[in-house]
Amino acid sequence: MSVLVDNQAGVLSRVSGLFSRRGYNIDSLSVGETEDPSISRITVAVRGDEQILEQIANQVKKLVDCRGLVELGADSSVCRELALVKIAAKAADRSEIVGIVEIFRANIIDVSAESITVEITGDENKISAFTELMLPYGIIETARTGLTGLQRGQASLKEKTGTNVE
Repeated sequence: MSVLVDNQAGVLSRVSGLFSRRGYNIDSLSVGETEDPSISRITVAVRGDEQILEQIANQVKKLVDCRGLVELGADSSVCRELALVKIAAKAADRSEIVGIVEIFRANIIDVSAESITVEITGDENKISAFTELMLPYGIIETARTGLTGLQRGQASLKEKTGTNVE
């Protein structure tokens, strides 16, 4: 789900607290300022019973800081994640690693004598597949942003909420 909230201290804690109080683990969470610095977008990925998730969504909507909420369905939204993957890269393996990076349309963003750091965006399956292919070379470390997304086409959360965030 995607939630527009006032960009204030404590809002993220209140939103995530609604999930934890009901015993649900958040699979992915990303938060960032929107085009209006006074508003943030929180994207939460969670698995669970539809009835419970609906209850949580209703509770989030009741928060004073909540400007609006929309469910990002697989068919009605575009969702991506960013990962940075630092790979051990011996000279003999570099051309193979570069070839795999190109196949995945990822970007090499740092190279040192012992490693290559790659930036990759896509859905969870793409990033996991890339990571699996890099395991034999040795993954030094990984950082993932969490899922973020928008509705497809002209649909917009700010239109649904009447929020003016131009």
